[in-house]
Amino acid sequence: MPTVFRVGRYRFVFFSNEGQEPAHIHIKADRDQAKFWLDPIALASNYGFKAHELNEIERIIRERHGELLEAWHEHLG
Repeated sequence: MPTVFRVGRYRFVFFSNEGQEPAHIHIKADRDQAKFWLDPIALASNYGFKAHELNEIERIIRERHGELLEAWHEHLG
């Protein structure tokens, strides 16, 4: 599970066995987890994050979108 980067308590990761799905990123923080599609950016699933945290996570994804897509293609093709 490669970590792309961390921001505060959020860890942005890929799972190595998910190359068949469209580009996406998993976000973990303690027991909370979310998954966002990257193109277009959209929440795919959420387990535990509050709405204001999801808004913050989405803002981070938008700011670093190019970096996330580049990392996806490097790791998962």
